[in-house]
Amino acid sequence: MEEQQYHIVPLDTIRAIHNAFRKDMMAIDAAAYTAARGLGSLDIVVKRYAFFNEVLVWHARGEEETVFPALEKVAPLMAEAYERDHRGFDSLFESLSKAVTTTDPLLIARATAAFDIHLGIHLSKEEAHLYRIFNDRVSLRNQWDIVGKMYQKIPQNRFPEMVAWLFPLIGINDRENMTRIWRQAGPGLAFTRITKLIQAAIGDDWIELASRIQSSSNGIKSRSYGHG
Repeated sequence: MEEQQYHIVPLDTIRAIHNAFRKDMMAIDAAAYTAARGLGSLDIVVKRYAFFNEVLVWHARGEEETVFPALEKVAPLMAEAYERDHRGFDSLFESLSKAVTTTDPLLIARATAAFDIHLGIHLSKEEAHLYRIFNDRVSLRNQWDIVGKMYQKIPQNRFPEMVAWLFPLIGINDRENMTRIWRQAGPGLAFTRITKLIQAAIGDDWIELASRIQSSSNGIKSRSYGHG
């Protein structure tokens, strides 16, 4: 019986990160709103927003230094609007940081709401527009190279924190895609280390993920990014 091959694409990793951003920001904003109504504490906001922003900065720098230049060659001027969105994140995070230092629940809730709205619009635009053009006009080989360089923006000593943040926030399909991509990128001892980090991050959910990964262990092939 021929084993089924599991196909992955570079943009699977972008989708997973975007989904994690959405879910984490939603939780941060919900906690701020609850606190502003006097029905909860600001613990989630205070604990999560700083690291959330660090990951967002790593991701944005990766896009600005690798994705945007590649797009500039095939779709001139297109990336400029998205880079402006990134500067908007800088301003929003500064506002949120100032609000947190005041410990005023209403100011914090307003800041997180603004951040959540801006983030949601930006990520949806990227997926509907920027990354479709990236997929259509940039070769698959270059896409893999670019995604690899994006991950190099994560300080290696912070990679365990990145995994611990990412995997609890994403669903099983995103977890599977990310694990397979990392298996392809880091064989042997490096991947063994990564699987231990993933297992620590998701606990008992590792059983289902490991089963999926092992079910088609004959190989991983890249595919073009389909639209539907």
